[in-house]
Amino acid sequence: METYLNIALIIISVLLIVSVILQSKGAGLGGGLTGADAGTVYTARRGVERTLFKLTIVLSAVFFVLVLILVYLSR
Repeated sequence: METYLNIALIIISVLLIVSVILQSKGAGLGGGLTGADAGTVYTARRGVERTLFKLTIVLSAVFFVLVLILVYLSR
């Protein structure tokens, strides 16, 4: 059981990292990693940006719950 939860935690972690990187505005992935988009104007989230934002929230909630379950099972 713990093995499956650990694998799920790794997958959720990678997806969470990717979703946060993709949220960077401006020059895309390269700009998000190098800080090239430091002075952008923030606008309302629409379409894909809104979906990605909500997906990031869901992934972080799932990550939190998985960590709590793993801590409880390790006792």
